Amino acid sequence: MKTILPTLLLALAVGVGAAQAAQTAPARSPLHTADCIDTTQINEWHVVDARTAIVRTGPKRYLVTLQNDCPRLGTPPPGLIFRANPSNAVVNRGRICGEVGETVHSRYQPPCAIQSVSKIDKERFDRLSARAMRHGSGAEQPTTMPAH
Repeated sequence: MKTILPTLLLALAVGVGAAQAAQTAPARSPLHTADCIDTTQINEWHVVDARTAIVRTGPKRYLVTLQNDCPRLGTPPPGLIFRANPSNAVVNRGRICGEVGETVHSRYQPPCAIQSVSKIDKERFDRLSARAMRHGSGAEQPTTMPAH
């Protein structure tokens, strides 16, 4: 009995810790390859707030959510520079899908980890862009693939 009680308490503590970790770390569900952001096709972008950006590539529109606040994202000189994770940089031509290791930054903002990327409709894109802090066009994007 003396060994069973400490074992049960340890198992209970581990179970509670695992449950808390599962609640704080949202599950990732990256976009399918065909739906990812093609950074060479970005027409416009908007920084909605310190953790949210929206991007348009032709008719496709995306919501990009960051893991932490990035207060200088999109500050002058304007531009958002997306970096795919090393795997997508090679296999997926640098597309941004919402996978681990993807970042976005500006000239004076260190890289910010991307939490998720999702497709949104024109209506939501227009609503978010109307209240954006900063914006720009695809002209600020690098014309060559970034080195990793």
